[in-house]
Amino acid sequence: MAVSIARRLAAASACVLTLTLSISLMFPRCHADATAGSTAPEEPPHRRFEYKYSFKGPHLSQTDGSIPFWVHTGNAIPSADQVRITPSLRSQRGSVWTKNKVNFDHWEAEVTFRVSGRGRMGADGLAVWFTAEQGLDGPVYGSADHWNGVGIFFDSFDNDGKKNNPAIIVVGNNGNLVYDHQNDGTTQALGTCLRDFRNKPYPVRAKLTYYKETLTVMINNGFTPDKEDYEFCTKVDNMVIPKEGFFGISAATGGLADDHDVLSFLLFRLTDPGQQPPPPEAEIPKAEKDKYQEEFENFQHELDKKKEEFQKQHPDVQGEPIEDLYETVNDREIRQVFEGQNRIHMEIKQLHRQLAMILDEQRRYVSVITEEIGKKGTQAESGQPDAAGQQLGSVIAAQQEVLRSLNELKSSFYESLKQMGSAQHQQQGNAVGMGTYETMQHFNDIKEHLHLVKRDVEHLVQRAPSNPSEKVMKCPEPPPFPSCLSTVHFAVFVVIQSVLFCCYIMYKSQQEAAAKKFF
Repeated sequence: MAVSIARRLAAASACVLTLTLSISLMFPRCHADATAGSTAPEEPPHRRFEYKYSFKGPHLSQTDGSIPFWVHTGNAIPSADQVRITPSLRSQRGSVWTKNKVNFDHWEAEVTFRVSGRGRMGADGLAVWFTAEQGLDGPVYGSADHWNGVGIFFDSFDNDGKKNNPAIIVVGNNGNLVYDHQNDGTTQALGTCLRDFRNKPYPVRAKLTYYKETLTVMINNGFTPDKEDYEFCTKVDNMVIPKEGFFGISAATGGLADDHDVLSFLLFRLTDPGQQPPPPEAEIPKAEKDKYQEEFENFQHELDKKKEEFQKQHPDVQGEPIEDLYETVNDREIRQVFEGQNRIHMEIKQLHRQLAMILDEQRRYVSVITEEIGKKGTQAESGQPDAAGQQLGSVIAAQQEVLRSLNELKSSFYESLKQMGSAQHQQQGNAVGMGTYETMQHFNDIKEHLHLVKRDVEHLVQRAPSNPSEKVMKCPEPPPFPSCLSTVHFAVFVVIQSVLFCCYIMYKSQQEAAAKKFF
């Protein structure tokens, strides 16, 4: 009995030893596999542009005002460069929706929009939708309530008064929930972030990525023209949305109003890196391809007919290359040089006219002073001249010096005009570059001389009286004695000002209460 027990214990110990050895040999391999798998970087998904679910300028709308593959409702106004979902008027609603359903699992949408208004606060906001059905009209940012899908709301009005707007809110719905307007949807939000998207220098961009049941929202705040300058806003994991649905953009205004403009909506299909993306031919049926080909051939035939008619009506432009209709870089530089020289020429002409006016005024002053000196000489007795005569003599000498300097400047202006004319003719003939450094230095010297002349003339005008015969110095009049303010007047003024301030505060509070919007 003891021998059998000993044999059993030996067999059990041998089995345990064998199992331990096998586990120790397998564990390093598994650990190495896990380490290798964790260090390998995850490849991004493949992106494929879907033109049937996108729109952008410059030819966004057609001649009849419609958007290809999209439908617009309400107060939406499509144009060549953008879609104005709602204008800056009160109580407006508008939306745009795709005509066809999206039937792929993973997607990425890039929305470029601009929200602008005159006031410090705006209303109500803009929303980007992915729903099972089109919400063409309704109370939730211009779209229908009880939606089945997800909505990304760009809310610009603070309904709950918590100072948490403008904000970006992600709200999901299975078709049974009613949107909580009073709390700005914060009680139903799956993700949110505070971002000010109103009145930005550049358009605001939002990147919405739904991949492997995870919705990620990235925002470009519109402070820089860099299109890839995105920052993280929010992320929602384990989010289940309908397999098929419509994309839409809606907006609404209330007591306050903003312009809600969408410049582009670009949709991309995402596929796993290991999967083969669907071929483009599989999505367009042969009948539809034949239809598009026939339309293209008809359009090409009409275009050829119009070209022939245009050549018959304008035989003088036949054979002219199309490149001649556009401006090259050299032509643009030469045009800019000519425009700059023309502006300089006009400025010199204006300075010449002002200089002529100054010369006329100086001649008038000299003639008046000369007449006064003649009168003084006939009436003065023999002897040395008095102080007034000496002062007049100095003034005359100064005036003559000013006249000489002005004549020199006038001659220099004539020379500058001649140089400008010759430079323009030379550049028109040879198409050379910008002016030389000496010409610019000459213009700077002229500018400095003009400043000196202006200062001297102003000094002389201040010194010279309006009537040279008037030489009598008058004493300045004493300033009036200031009147003191009594205590009673000061108290009455303070009371009136306090009453007016209280009235203004009450009026301001009433205006803010009236402007607040409730649904």
